[in-house]
Amino acid sequence: MTSWFANPAARRWSVVGEAPAVRDFHRTLPGYAPTPLVDLPALAEELGVGRVLVKDESSRLGLPAFKILGASWACRRVLDRQPGAVLVTATDGNHGRAVARVAKQLGTTATVFVPRVMPESTAGLIASEGAEVVRVDGDYDDAVRAAAAHAEADPGRALVQDTAWEGYEQVPQDIVDGYATLLAEVDEELGRQPDLVAVPVGVGSLAQAVVAHYRRGSDDSTDHNEADHPTRVLSVEPDTAACLLASLAAGSPVAVPTGATVMAGLNCGTVSSLAWPVLSAGCDAAVAVTDDEALAASRDLEGLGVSSGPCGAATLAGVRAALSDPARCADLALPADAVLVLLSTEGLDSA
Repeated sequence: MTSWFANPAARRWSVVGEAPAVRDFHRTLPGYAPTPLVDLPALAEELGVGRVLVKDESSRLGLPAFKILGASWACRRVLDRQPGAVLVTATDGNHGRAVARVAKQLGTTATVFVPRVMPESTAGLIASEGAEVVRVDGDYDDAVRAAAAHAEADPGRALVQDTAWEGYEQVPQDIVDGYATLLAEVDEELGRQPDLVAVPVGVGSLAQAVVAHYRRGSDDSTDHNEADHPTRVLSVEPDTAACLLASLAAGSPVAVPTGATVMAGLNCGTVSSLAWPVLSAGCDAAVAVTDDEALAASRDLEGLGVSSGPCGAATLAGVRAALSDPARCADLALPADAVLVLLSTEGLDSA
C-alpha cells in the first residue's frame, strides 16, 4: 500500500460560496472560547521550518475534542426541522459523545451505535452523557448502517451522522460547516493564513472543512494562480485505515478494510461522499502513519505541554513523515520560513 500521495494542482482549485456564520452561533454556547494555538519552537527547529503551532482541542466546550463544534451546529439545525426528535448517530468515540452532550443540552435524548472494538471505557463516557449506547457486531461502517436503519424506522428519530452518502448530505454538511469556527480562530490568532495545515482524517469531514476554508474563491472560476491559495493541506491517516489515501491513489472512492489502531477516531474505511469531491480536488498531499509514530508524537507533545491523544498527535507524525523525505518536501514546496499548523483534535483523556 502506498503511504504518500501528492496533488500539485490542489492550490489552483477553488470552492465557491459563502461560509455560514457558525461562529456567531458557537459564541452563544455556554463556555465558548477559542482554543489555544500553541507555538512550539523546538518542533520548528526539528522540522527545519519557520514556526510550528498546534491547535490544541483538548478542551472544547467542556469536552476533550473538537467534534462538538460540528455536532452542536448540526443538532441545532436538525431540531429546528424536527423539534423534540431523539437524535441517533454512530461513532468511534468523540462524535457520539458530542451528540449525546448536545442532545441533553437541547432537551432531548440520543441513541449512539458503536462498533464492536470500542473499549468499554469509551462507551461508558458516551453513556455518561445520558445516551443509550448500542454495540454493533461489526466495524464503524456497520455501526453507521445500523444507526441509519434505526433512525429511518421511526419518524420521531433523526440521524446526526458525520459521514455522507447519496441522499444523506444536509446533516453532514452542517457538521462540516460547524468546524469552520476552529479555522477562523487559527487565522485570527495568526493574523494570516498558515503555509501548511496538517489534519487527521477518519471519513474526511474535518479535512473537507479545512480544504473548503483555505480554497474559498470569490467567483465560480477554477483557473486560479497558486498564489491565490497559499495554504497547503496535508491529510494524515492510520496505515491500517487509510481510506482517503487509497482513494486519492486510485482516483475514485474505494473502501478499505480496517484493523485495530490506537487512532480509534480515525479508524474508518470509507470516505464521506460529501468530502470526496473537495478532497480529491483540493487536498495537496496525504500520508499514512503507524501506531508507533502516532504514540511517539503524542508523548513528544505531552513533553512540550500539549495534551494530545494519538488521533490528534497523528498530525505531528504525518508532518515528520512528510518533511523527512526530500521528494515529499519537493511536492509540498514550502517556503524556507514556513508556518505550519497541526490540528490536534483530541486530548489524552478523550473518548
